[in-house]
Amino acid sequence: MAELKLTNLDKAYGQVKVLHGINLHIEKGEFIVFVGPSGCGKSTLLRCIAGLEQITGGTLEIDGMVVNDVPPSQRGIAMVFQTYALYPHMTVYDNMAFGLRLAKFSKDEIDRRVQNAANILQLTPYLDRLPKALSGGQRQRVAIGRSICRDPKVFLFDEPLSNLDAALRVATRIEIAKLNESMPDTTMIYVTHDQVEAMTLADRIVVLRGGYIEQVGAPMELYHRPANLFVAQFIGSPAMNILSATVSSVSDSAIEVDVAHAGKASLPFGADAGLTGKSVSLGVRPEDLYITPEGESALITGEIDIVEALGEVTLLYVRMPGHEEAIIAKLSGDVQVERGDTISLSAGSNVLHLFDADGASILRAQQKAA
Repeated sequence: MAELKLTNLDKAYGQVKVLHGINLHIEKGEFIVFVGPSGCGKSTLLRCIAGLEQITGGTLEIDGMVVNDVPPSQRGIAMVFQTYALYPHMTVYDNMAFGLRLAKFSKDEIDRRVQNAANILQLTPYLDRLPKALSGGQRQRVAIGRSICRDPKVFLFDEPLSNLDAALRVATRIEIAKLNESMPDTTMIYVTHDQVEAMTLADRIVVLRGGYIEQVGAPMELYHRPANLFVAQFIGSPAMNILSATVSSVSDSAIEVDVAHAGKASLPFGADAGLTGKSVSLGVRPEDLYITPEGESALITGEIDIVEALGEVTLLYVRMPGHEEAIIAKLSGDVQVERGDTISLSAGSNVLHLFDADGASILRAQQKAA
């Protein structure tokens, strides 16, 4: 296992800078996931850690040693790529043993390591098979097994499930989670654009955008306390609804807001009185909305534009006057509504989010201050 420390790490291709002052401390044994939209720099950052890309500025330390100029083979890192890159003419055993043979390990040591990796990944029955006789998920496990055999300090995964179909992605994701549990002292860094993988696998998630780190935290911290609008809408599916609003009053214990072309909301956090009258964005997750009971004031009222009945849940796309984007509500699967119906929706005050004109979370700032 290894500890990694990135300090003011930059990466540029000529005049184009793609990573900007990355500061990140990864503890020994952590499972860290890099997420973000395409082009945010997550794979580039992973390749810088692996040594496949030269760092332009800053430092990268592994166990306290600066490795900026250390070649990839000497960093104690194993990388699993999107493509399996297995030798088609070699058996599973030989694919996993190939790197060890090149490194001149003894026959007994090679066999011990291959058998151990095969046991961890449940590949023992397939050691004599060729890759063409394996499923996609089994091939990816062989690629992971090849890395385990090297006994690295750090595992790097670069979107390893992106080439699998939906069912195999779920199965292989479970296998990676089990692998992490079976190797608790091994540091793992995983790159994905799939937030489900991030939420289910990570000890901490690093959200990137445009080469900058937007937020680092545990999965549920990012879900419940996003630092800004970008993180709020990136984490969670469907994405958080954002409503234009104006702060009507502020006290030591609550912020009152008027939602444009809709109702009012009270959020149980105090704030600076200077916030009164300011334009803000009110965020509410689709799963936190419910049909307003009779006698209760509604937060949102609009016409149902689309109904997506998914079985266990029903997604409603509600059009509101003055709002360009439809509001999405994630309700129980047995809700009885139809397209064209007018519906009123509400949410508990404790699940609402508030963002200032720059997109920063107001409530998160108040929580930190408290």
